[in-house]
Amino acid sequence: MRRTLHTARYLSDPVYRRRISRQLNKGESLHALRRDLHYTQQGTFAARPYLSDQTEQAWCLTILTNSVVVWTTEYFGLAVQRLRADGKSVEDALLTHISPGRSENINFFGAIPVEVEAELANGWRPLRTRPVNGTGGMLGQI
Repeated sequence: MRRTLHTARYLSDPVYRRRISRQLNKGESLHALRRDLHYTQQGTFAARPYLSDQTEQAWCLTILTNSVVVWTTEYFGLAVQRLRADGKSVEDALLTHISPGRSENINFFGAIPVEVEAELANGWRPLRTRPVNGTGGMLGQI
């Protein structure tokens, strides 16, 4: 009965369909982030065929993914604060559509030099002042 009611509502209510679609897109962006983070092994677990080793590697990927999501969330908040301080209007309703499972702001390859004393003096790295990938957004660097 629940499935029938859900299907009927899904088919008849375009607002409900869009809401479900947005949530699915957020989930897919997290899956894409995990794939990007795990790219160096081409999406395969390199651990020995023991369940404990594979489980440990999966937990490490989960911790790394959660770290990136927290970092991105913090810097999205800082970027919104900066935009609002500059007098630009950023509606809270718009922020509900942003997913922190993005990877455009991450350098997956190479090294990033960090001057710890200079850049982390206030607890955060400085925000970029130029657009990233032509999107027009300001994101923190990872």
